[in-house]
Amino acid sequence: MAALLHSVSPITNPSPETSRKACGFFSHIPNLHTVSLNKGFSSVLASTQITISPKDSVITLPNWRTGKSDPRSRDFRINDAFVYLEYMVEKGHKPDKVQATQLLYDLCKLNKFRKAVRVMEMMMGSGVNPDANSYTFLVNHLCKRGNVGYAMQLVEKMEEYGYPTNSVTYNSLVKGLCMLGNLNKSLQLLNRLTKKGLEPNVFTYSFLLEAAYKERGVDEAMKLLEGIIAKGGKPNLVSYNVLLTGLCKEGRTEEAIRFFRNLPLKGFEPNVVSYNILLRSLCYDGRWKEAYDLLAEMDTEDRAPSIVTYNILVSSLALHGQVDHALEVLDEMSRIGFKPTTTTYNPIIAHLCKAGKVDQVVKYLDIMIHQQCHPNEGTYNAIAVLCDEGKVQEAFSVMQSLGNKQSSSIHEFYKNVITSLCRKGNTYPAFKLLNKMTKYGFTPNTYTYSSLIRGLCIEGMFGAAIEILKIMDENDCRPDIDNWNALILGLCKSRRTYLSLDIFEMMIEKGYKPSETTYTIIVEGLAHEEETELAVKVLAELYQRKVVSRNTVERLVMQHDLEGISV
Repeated sequence: MAALLHSVSPITNPSPETSRKACGFFSHIPNLHTVSLNKGFSSVLASTQITISPKDSVITLPNWRTGKSDPRSRDFRINDAFVYLEYMVEKGHKPDKVQATQLLYDLCKLNKFRKAVRVMEMMMGSGVNPDANSYTFLVNHLCKRGNVGYAMQLVEKMEEYGYPTNSVTYNSLVKGLCMLGNLNKSLQLLNRLTKKGLEPNVFTYSFLLEAAYKERGVDEAMKLLEGIIAKGGKPNLVSYNVLLTGLCKEGRTEEAIRFFRNLPLKGFEPNVVSYNILLRSLCYDGRWKEAYDLLAEMDTEDRAPSIVTYNILVSSLALHGQVDHALEVLDEMSRIGFKPTTTTYNPIIAHLCKAGKVDQVVKYLDIMIHQQCHPNEGTYNAIAVLCDEGKVQEAFSVMQSLGNKQSSSIHEFYKNVITSLCRKGNTYPAFKLLNKMTKYGFTPNTYTYSSLIRGLCIEGMFGAAIEILKIMDENDCRPDIDNWNALILGLCKSRRTYLSLDIFEMMIEKGYKPSETTYTIIVEGLAHEEETELAVKVLAELYQRKVVSRNTVERLVMQHDLEGISV
């Protein structure tokens, strides 16, 4: 390990613990072994009746959209189509534009973004120009899923192909960076946008302002807005609503009221969104008289109460224990033509669970389902409150009843419930319910264990997350690389990258081979902990050893400003 430390140039002021672990990390990097494409393609040919077309002709893909509807079969078919496309394009054939575009859309819907990007690249490389909608769709979906580096990389490649980027595409990038908490990078991108002659729009400003108040506080967001106006920007009411939200979220309700009342002086009349923002703050503070006075003002078309208004009233009343009043509001909204949603019912169910009124919980779940409001993640987390009240058997019975009413298998339903609870950091009820589920034939798979690991890391219970891997071994369910990656990612997200390097060493000692994703997580962990110079050194070494691809390096460099790496 020490020998490797001397093989790279000294690093200035890194965390001593992280640096030491990173050096040990290098000694465990294996050589990259690639999988033969021909091997994968042969299985495609064996399962299809496709005749290979003459070179340079437009090819027809295997039909992946018909057949069994279960997820596994659908995945196999779409993967076959992708592998066939890749093979034929490499042989010099052109994809059919309509089919390739549909394949791209379907891959995005299944969250197979790398393959979707590859389809776009193959179209461009074959001289088939994708339409603007599919390009924007792909960039937007990448950003929504947090894959901003891939999106930026795609935009750069498309521009190299001479494909123009519009304001909508750049807005997706700005929003994606803002969602990742990277305001500085967003502002740099905004400058790039204006230099290209593209005009930022009101949505661009609102993304930036939201990121500013979340990262630096609403006062800094207001300064940013002043700067935007000084440079000739023309924000609209959406931007001011963002600032109003920021004031409310910081608990500065009195200032929010003054800001709201002064909107006409800035040239804007508050709309229903403005009213809902302030109404939510007043209701959750229990300032009912002011809330109802404000509600009485919502008497014109552009500020008439919406479904969101009623959901705010129902949820805040339930939160304060006024369930009977919340149910009256629920009846009123139905009478005047608003259809309640699952979001409307979830706060009521959560409070009834907290009160231990299981019969009432079942009653309103039945009403909810009867009205075509399907249970969602919020519903499962609401029911899980019963576990906190010591009613685990009752919670399981309610869940089991819901599962029997779903179109998916009970096994798939249980898996989704555990994942939903862990995603919100509700690991205590997740473990309690899992214990009950296993007694009724549910066998957790590696995906379920990864969910538990992520949930424990969200709650800062790192020792327990590590223990999950030991439990898996003891129960003849050998952890796979995704389980290890889930643990490493959870530690890195919690700014425990130094500990993730210990886990990496443990993984190697147990005979596991890291994936490119493993290395990527660790580099991003270093970058998030502002160990930028160390992240650069590690990434450069990984690339030199051919365990991360050039595309991955370019994406990480672009997303995290890791300068000084030659690719």
